[in-house]
Amino acid sequence: MKKHLKLTWRQLLAGAVLLLSFAALTLFLSAPQRNRERFQRAAEELFQQEMIHNTLNMHYTIARPDDYGIHDYIARLPGYAPGNRESQLKDLEKQADFWAGLSDRGLSDGDAYTRRLLAFSLENSLKMQSHAYYEEPLSPASGMQSQLPILLAEYTFRTERDVQDYLELLAQTGDYYDSLLVYEQEKAAAGLPMSRVSLEKVRQQCRQILTADSLEQNSHFLQTTFQERINELYIRQGIDRKSALAAIRRNEELLADVLLPAYERLDRGLEQLAAQAPSGQELPRGLAAYPEGQEYYRQLLIARTGSYRSPEELYDMLKEQLLLQLNTLRRLVAEHPACALPSTREQCLAAFPYEEPEQMLADLQRRMEQDFPGLTMNGTDAPAVTVKAVSDSLADYSAPAFYLTPPLDDTSSNVIYVNQQEMPDVLELYTTLAHEGYPGHLYQSVYSHRYMNGQNVNPARQLLSYGGYQEGWALYTEFIAFDYACDLLQECGQTDAVWYIQAEKTNRSLLLCLYSLMDLMIHYDGVSCEQIGVVLDNFGISDPKAAQAIYTYIAEEPANYPQYYVGYLEILALQQKARSLWGADYSDLRFHTFLLNKGPSDFSSLEEALESWSL
Repeated sequence: MKKHLKLTWRQLLAGAVLLLSFAALTLFLSAPQRNRERFQRAAEELFQQEMIHNTLNMHYTIARPDDYGIHDYIARLPGYAPGNRESQLKDLEKQADFWAGLSDRGLSDGDAYTRRLLAFSLENSLKMQSHAYYEEPLSPASGMQSQLPILLAEYTFRTERDVQDYLELLAQTGDYYDSLLVYEQEKAAAGLPMSRVSLEKVRQQCRQILTADSLEQNSHFLQTTFQERINELYIRQGIDRKSALAAIRRNEELLADVLLPAYERLDRGLEQLAAQAPSGQELPRGLAAYPEGQEYYRQLLIARTGSYRSPEELYDMLKEQLLLQLNTLRRLVAEHPACALPSTREQCLAAFPYEEPEQMLADLQRRMEQDFPGLTMNGTDAPAVTVKAVSDSLADYSAPAFYLTPPLDDTSSNVIYVNQQEMPDVLELYTTLAHEGYPGHLYQSVYSHRYMNGQNVNPARQLLSYGGYQEGWALYTEFIAFDYACDLLQECGQTDAVWYIQAEKTNRSLLLCLYSLMDLMIHYDGVSCEQIGVVLDNFGISDPKAAQAIYTYIAEEPANYPQYYVGYLEILALQQKARSLWGADYSDLRFHTFLLNKGPSDFSSLEEALESWSL
């Protein structure tokens, strides 16, 4: 699971008033020049205003703000601001109209593509934001109560200004979490409350992520990581030791006096919401249960998957894929019965030649070389990668593994987190590292940043998030890694184990497809937990607790599974179209180069680009 920051509708508004400020400057240019000037100025203003508005976003997007014309800013951690919804929506509409109405005349192909993506993204954001209180910033699985500490812990200290910004952001965490509590209170009052089960999960996280005991023992990861980063900066840049010690003391004070009380207030506020929750709402409900839920879900699917297929079309696509995976799995077991035996699994895992993440990443890099373009472009070196363990205090709430995207202008160092509490076996670790590292998220992100920098692609592209492309790519490469694992074990003489790996690959695809279908059933059709239990029972999952856990997760995280699996299927559809268009000239290397060069996008734009693309 890739963790990334994205541009929200509130942040887009900051640049709205700037769109008219430069119109008079372009009156005396030719029409193509005027249009090019309008695009460049508007895109530059939009990017700079977004960076200035959200310092956390800026830090994870660019390493050197000065290079992007950002020389003076105040560290900000923007939260929810109630009371001005109508004016915000009007400003968002102006932005959407501007980018949709801007001509491509005089624009480079890259700028025209960026304009198209901005127009499409803003149009969909406007439709989503017309439905109030459907977002969930405190989701138990991916809410900011657990994600913000991770982002703070990985906040790189390149300069002393970064330390100052970090401490300023930490000082604002109280107001930030208070604002999210206000949103949850308004959300509940509007008839869209979080369920009791979900509220209790978030409350438990508030009590466990940061505790007074851990702070007293100086063992919390926000203490230890801060000291490590300060020490590295002290050694690297020779900053004054007195300043370093003062920063460490200030971090201690803010954790104890600001962040800890913020979690305590959030816990108490959510407790009150749980007490007020209507009876019969113990479990979360799908979006279809709410008045505008179906329409919101339609737009959420587009935003998350990047696919413009209707829910009905997605149903058909997923059902066809589910049947294909079922038949493939049945055939594998019928032709190679040993692949389903526990002894074959044990044999496979025992024969796997690598145990350490670094060994696996090196093997994955070697095997992908023939079919994927290289990363050493524009005079850059191969990126470094570090594998870290998720902190014990976050292990219960973190994915099995995740990767943090590097800044646009600094791709040299990368971190992959592995949750040791959910420590996978060697095969799962191998394919997980492919998903998060090579040729997955790390590779795709570094390639995209370096290629776009080399092509001078406008940085406004970086404001847009395309989960379907990014997670679809990572899943696509994860399945390739299963084939790499087959090759690896064949090289070790373990032929029977190969069929076990193929069965595991098919079973994972089948489950993700099934969960994606259930996402549509819960959020578009309003299917209940009991009905989901019946569906799962038909697939051999008969434990009621397991069925309830699956239902609850999908209900709490709408469109999450489709983001992965529909994104993956859309990439396969593009690949099939490329084979048809290119004929004998098709190769996996050529297709991967196309997909990587175009970068994160919606799939309609990618399909249109494929028609005219040439290597």
